[in-house]
Amino acid sequence: MHADRVVTILGATGSIGQSTVDLVRRVPDRYRVEALTAHSNVAELAKLARELDARFAAIADEAKYAELKDALAGSGIEAGAGEGALVEAALRPANWVMAAMSGAAGLKPAMAAAGRGEIVALANKECLVCAGEAFMKHAAASKATVLPVDSEHNAIFQALGAGRREDLVRIILTASGGPFRTATREQIENATVEQALKHPNWSMGRKITIDSATMFNKALEIIEAFHLFELEAGQIDVLVHPQSIIHGLVEFSDRSVVAQMGAPDMRTPIAHCLGWPHRIDGPAQRLDLAALGQLTFEAPDPVRFPALRLVQEALRTGGAAPTVLNAANEVAVASFLDRKIPFGGIARLVEATLEALVAKGTAKAPQSADEALAVDHTARKTAAGLLPQIALKAS
Repeated sequence: MHADRVVTILGATGSIGQSTVDLVRRVPDRYRVEALTAHSNVAELAKLARELDARFAAIADEAKYAELKDALAGSGIEAGAGEGALVEAALRPANWVMAAMSGAAGLKPAMAAAGRGEIVALANKECLVCAGEAFMKHAAASKATVLPVDSEHNAIFQALGAGRREDLVRIILTASGGPFRTATREQIENATVEQALKHPNWSMGRKITIDSATMFNKALEIIEAFHLFELEAGQIDVLVHPQSIIHGLVEFSDRSVVAQMGAPDMRTPIAHCLGWPHRIDGPAQRLDLAALGQLTFEAPDPVRFPALRLVQEALRTGGAAPTVLNAANEVAVASFLDRKIPFGGIARLVEATLEALVAKGTAKAPQSADEALAVDHTARKTAAGLLPQIALKAS
């Protein structure tokens, strides 16, 4: 068994961070914690830093520096606040970093972690969706190992181990289908916020739950897979699988298809990353296929779920199109949750923003975190400007 691992958790108080902490807690002698970060929850961050005996703790909100320093008084744990402190946490001497800060704020710290040439367990979507080309190039140049934490990408990573890369035909990401899997176009168009927030399998934050209902979460996962595994757009398929037991499949040239399965629990892919290249004991429920009885599959419908069509168009357009798609979707989801546009307006706003910004094919793929954030900012402004006409069309 390999030596103890020195661990940093960026985004320690979020759901992925908490699951990582849960696994580290179970075998405290195997892992030493170097640094922890949080967005704004000082009390929880300080509590975790003391419990895990971290060397450094950083809070994203600069205004909370004094509060964090007070909470850590007498512990010997260094405190930091603001963007610079988050990057410092990522640069601390750990050989395994969980990049689980959500949103664009997680981009620079994750880039910094990748630049150290160690293992980065990647749970931040924005790194690949907004700046995939730049992030993977940076990681490769630093000889960093990027391990995907997302259950679908982790499944693909595991299944790819069954064959040679040159024999790969395609990968298949599975999707639950969300709450509107069997709904008509009209029902989807007029779905309420309350209906869209009722996910059949997973308990998640509001934004990701809406993304599951529109299938934009799968669109973003397609972009992530495209960069993570260096694929062509045509090599990535989606299969609707309502039970969420098979997380991903890989097809090889001899027509063998290798799948990874498990009960829906994020601690399984996190445990895979935490132990890699070995396996550690995972606390998730054991998979009982006999009790499940059957697994079912359907083809996704790009007419009822335009996100799947839009992502293929964005990948074909290339350049900054995927970055624009992600930013426009964030604006659209927030507008839907604020009841400014109908559910069907989410995809229409994303499409209109893409047409406005990249139909000309002029926007280059971002080559740094700053360039990605600049494109993200422009796309959000453009989407906000288009909002009134999308809202008007619906009324």
